Amino acid sequence: MATDLKLGLAVGYWGARPDDATATVRAAEALGYDSVWTAEAYGSDAFTPLAWYGARTERIGLGTGIVQLSARTPVATAMHALTLDHLSGGRLRLGIGVSGPQVVEGWYGQPFPRPLQRTREYLDIMRRVWRREAPVTAPGPHYPLPYPGGTGLGKPLKPITHPLRPHIPVYLGAEGPKNVALAAEIADGWTPLFYHPRISPDVYADALAGAPDGFDIACTVAVIPHEDTAAALRAAKAPIAFYIGGMGARDENFHLNVFVRMGFAEAAHRVQELFLAGRREEAVDAVPDDLADGLSLVGPLPRIAERLGAWRDSPVTTLLAAGVRDEPTLRAFRDLVLG
Repeated sequence: MATDLKLGLAVGYWGARPDDATATVRAAEALGYDSVWTAEAYGSDAFTPLAWYGARTERIGLGTGIVQLSARTPVATAMHALTLDHLSGGRLRLGIGVSGPQVVEGWYGQPFPRPLQRTREYLDIMRRVWRREAPVTAPGPHYPLPYPGGTGLGKPLKPITHPLRPHIPVYLGAEGPKNVALAAEIADGWTPLFYHPRISPDVYADALAGAPDGFDIACTVAVIPHEDTAAALRAAKAPIAFYIGGMGARDENFHLNVFVRMGFAEAAHRVQELFLAGRREEAVDAVPDDLADGLSLVGPLPRIAERLGAWRDSPVTTLLAAGVRDEPTLRAFRDLVLG
């Protein structure tokens, strides 16, 4: 059955230069967009731009899509979240994720053990902080509180600041079926980065079978209105090739595995091979048209309107438009999605 979609804006993380999307975010709020989402990789952080946008808006929801677990301890992330939730009047939606071994071990200098167990433990500690029912303790093994070594003087504490809300919505950035199942079990939502509305529902059907009512699947989708569909499609292929080839190791790439599960194993490995060989333009060209077209909304507006039907028929509940920055395009896409 077709469902009503909520509409958000994904502004992502900065590239080589700061990217102030304030005007875009304010325009999106005025047009009725439900939320704006920032991200982080190994450059700009997610919280600071989100606070900046929150100070310049009044209503739009503020989402992190995502903040990386290894960048902060659970209580540090909980502190960021309760602070931003207060400053924004309760608008925060906290997306978290484990990232991958290359970033965790190479950038943060942290181990990458048992991501599902760490995620469960991390979220439990944050919720203990926000409930503020008692001094926070945790048995570990990944985040024991108090720390069991050192001076032995550590003691359980409660946050000085009383959280505005005892339950801040938490989303998991998950790609593997077990991680998606964990999101359905313990989180308020899931933020898939790559989702094909005609293929992914079958891939994740079992993982999402236990999702409660109101579970929000907030999916990033590249939106590229253009009269030349082929040109728009090629633009949509570039980030797909980058994530397959450049955001993971050759033998341990969670993003590549997403496309393997979708049935594009041969093409995905070819894209990775070309990218790692330095043949990046060829890697982009090697992304199959039907894959890029399924993950994105590209071409003339009537074509985009027609292809929205697959998204309405999928389990996705929120579309996060990526790559949209000008007010006319924001308005046109708003009209297609919200009517």
